[in-house]
Amino acid sequence: MNLEEIIKNSNLHIGKDRILFNELMKKHSTFKIGGPAECLIKVEKEEELKEILSLAKRHNIPLAILGNGSNILVSDKGIPGITIIIKIEGFKIIEENENIKIIVGAGEKIAKLGRIFLQKEIAGFEEISGIPGTIGGAVRMNAGAHGKEMKDIVKKVKCIDYNGNEKVFSNEEMQFSYRKSRIKEEKYIVTEVELELQKGKKEEINKKMEEYKKYRKEKQPIEFPSAGSTFKRGDDFITAKLIEEAGLKGYSIGDAEVSTKHSGFIINKGKATANDVLQLVEYVKEKVYEKFKKKIELEIEIIGKEG
Repeated sequence: MNLEEIIKNSNLHIGKDRILFNELMKKHSTFKIGGPAECLIKVEKEEELKEILSLAKRHNIPLAILGNGSNILVSDKGIPGITIIIKIEGFKIIEENENIKIIVGAGEKIAKLGRIFLQKEIAGFEEISGIPGTIGGAVRMNAGAHGKEMKDIVKKVKCIDYNGNEKVFSNEEMQFSYRKSRIKEEKYIVTEVELELQKGKKEEINKKMEEYKKYRKEKQPIEFPSAGSTFKRGDDFITAKLIEEAGLKGYSIGDAEVSTKHSGFIINKGKATANDVLQLVEYVKEKVYEKFKKKIELEIEIIGKEG
């Protein structure tokens, strides 16, 4: 049996409209790049996720887990097996004096949460609010901006391993570090996150959010599709600065370009392929090493078939 037959014969308790075959991943990534997912399933409940994990284990089907499709580059050849998009949403706000506990589904988009917290006068999320992803994805990679990371606001993380077992990790147990967490290193899937924020004033929260929004608009190429910041910062250097000093700002291969606005970003000027991006990444790495003897690393993850 091929994968489509296995899925169709498995009686998954998931609406047919949320199970797609040979779905182009460029429709589901912020880079607007990527070949077809053999099978794409949008998961709205933990029970659905457990069903798919069990099916994949029984039939030895490879799995890829995505949130909002930011911070990834999908191969031109697509993704074999099942690609799961986590759409587990919903949130609960519990006020505890000045501290506010928020329990959020992993599939909630950060931008939406930012708007809700502003309306409800909840502070402490302003720096994070412009990150183009879901809360689960942000926790997995300990995403951050403007001096704040997810580790600074996460209290607990509920997740499921690939065998379908549930686990709850405290902040300490998450082993957060720069763009890393236990989730990423040990292959867990985030389903729910508990955040700890504070009561604030609407005007002050709004002022901060507007400042960060203005900064992103001026300094980052948000007018073009990208996966966010392409490269990690170095231990003792600013990667974007080295790329610029190597004369690579605006350098392009196909429709993939080192942004003229921020050289830490590779953008898609229209019809870039994953291959264009990968060739450009290698060229940038090579030139920076040649000039400064510094090795730069990717922040984005490459998903799918190689070659």
